[in-house]
This record gives sequence, structure tokens and C-alpha cells, in this order.
Amino acid sequence: MAKTNELKIASYNINGINSRLHVLTRWLAEFQPDVVGLQELKCTDEAFPAQAIEALGYSAIWHGQRSWNGVAILSRVGEPVETRRALPNDPKLEQSRYIEAAVRGLLIGNLYAPNGNPWPGPKFDYKLEWMDRLCEHARNLLDSGLPAMLIGDFNVIPTDQDVYKPERWAKDALFSPDAREKFRDLVGQGWIDALRSLHPDARIYTFWHYWRNSFQRDAGIRIDHALLSPALAKALRAAGVDREPRSWEKTSDHAPMWVKVRV
Repeated sequence: MAKTNELKIASYNINGINSRLHVLTRWLAEFQPDVVGLQELKCTDEAFPAQAIEALGYSAIWHGQRSWNGVAILSRVGEPVETRRALPNDPKLEQSRYIEAAVRGLLIGNLYAPNGNPWPGPKFDYKLEWMDRLCEHARNLLDSGLPAMLIGDFNVIPTDQDVYKPERWAKDALFSPDAREKFRDLVGQGWIDALRSLHPDARIYTFWHYWRNSFQRDAGIRIDHALLSPALAKALRAAGVDREPRSWEKTSDHAPMWVKVRV
């Protein structure tokens, strides 16, 4: 267990929780995060592997969807108390993209934002609409004054610094000017990008394609983020990426990113 006054809170797009359960359980056992937001479960609620996760000492809440999307929050420092499982006025409630819980006095919103490709098109329009809903809810979280965190796969590459070769992503929805502007608007409300605030000049990636030896060449992008409210940012102690699991057999194309906060 962690020190009683410090929590390691992680985000991991697992890219299919049941097909990569061996990766998830190994990472939980070896890296021992206290709270985890998972994305892309790609399973129904009934198929969620609750017993395997509970066997490692984690309580869990989840919102599944057959074959696509899906989000969960795991905690080994007290049961997560669910406060929301969709953004207010989400135009497509059948898509499981957001779950929120109170854990150890923190409010944690775990999200899997729409990819938006192909761009332009209806999927990209939905991406922007969903991000508008996120911004509205994020503003309400800030107005509450609670120590809050938005963590997950935002499917946005914020800047040129967050991508191996910007020109190769110029036509991708993740790097589109509109998506980046939405992310800037979100951060501009007062949220603190934990990784960038502690590592302002570093090249840090959280996703690498499976092809062309992308991970071995470190040809990645940063799309998994942790945004902290000002009340929580004061407690930020560290932030990073657990790169090792990306090298494991039959692993996700994402690596877990994490923050440590004093509580």
C-alpha cells in the first residue's frame, strides 16, 4: 500500500480488458497504483473481470459496452463511490465514455473521448460536441471548489511537443486545430496538465502504434492526460508514464500514465 498521505493515481487505456487481463493484472501487481482509471474496456458490464481485479485488492466500478469504449475506476484505498456515469446532456448515451467517483476525498472523472476520425465528418463533429459537454461539466467541477481530477484518454495531441513527427499527424482528428483548441479551452478554465506542469520541456508519450516498430523507435504521441483542479494541483508531487508495460507481450498500444498527490 502507498504511504497514508500519498496516492498514486493512474490512467490506462487497456484496449480490451479481457484480452489483456494478463497485462493489467501484472501491471497492478508490479506497479501498485492506488487508484486507476481504465479506458476501452471493450466488454459488457456482465463480462467485466471483477473477480480477477478484486483478487489483487481493488474495488471497482465500471460502465461497459459491447465491443467498444467502456470505462472503469479501480481503487485499493477505499471503495470508489460513483457520482456520475455519463456527461450531462451527452448526445449519445449508448456510448460508455465517462465515469466519475469520489475516492479518499477526491473527485475523479475518468474519460475516453471520441477519436473523431475520419476528419472532417460526423464522427469528428461528435468529437467536438462531446468535448463541449466535457468543458461544461469541467467548469461545474471547478466551481464546486472540490479537489478534482479529469484523467483518461482525451484523444487529443495538445502541441507539437506531444508528437514524434507533427507532419505525420497533420490530417488526423487527434491533432486537428479544432480539437487542440477545445483542449486549450478546457485547460484554460484553470485545470493543470500534471505531466506538462512538472516536465515542461520533456518529450513524453503515452501511445505508440503497433506497426513500424513505433515503440522501439519512440515514435509516439501524448493523448492520455491528467488535469488537476487548482485545489488538487497544490498537492501534486510527481507525474510520469509507466513505459515498461508497453513492451510486454500482447499489450495495449498505450502505456499507463500516473500522478502522485498528497492527501
